[in-house]
Amino acid sequence: MGMFALFGILLCAFIWLLPIILIAGSDKTYGGEKAAWILAVIFVSWFAWVFYLLLAPIKRRDRYSRGRRHDRYDYS
Repeated sequence: MGMFALFGILLCAFIWLLPIILIAGSDKTYGGEKAAWILAVIFVSWFAWVFYLLLAPIKRRDRYSRGRRHDRYDYS
């Protein structure tokens, strides 16, 4: 196997893994939703990554409620 063939294989592997790496590092989704997007990219390929860029997050999150519960009547 020549040097160019090895470089080509590594380049193809990097291009195939790029959407998975980008989704894993993204702050758009969390937990199970992120895992579902990664699985979709693995099994459906680049089409799922394009949908991820266009549609994620599926559910809007309140950025202030992460990690802390808010009481409706607590104004402190």
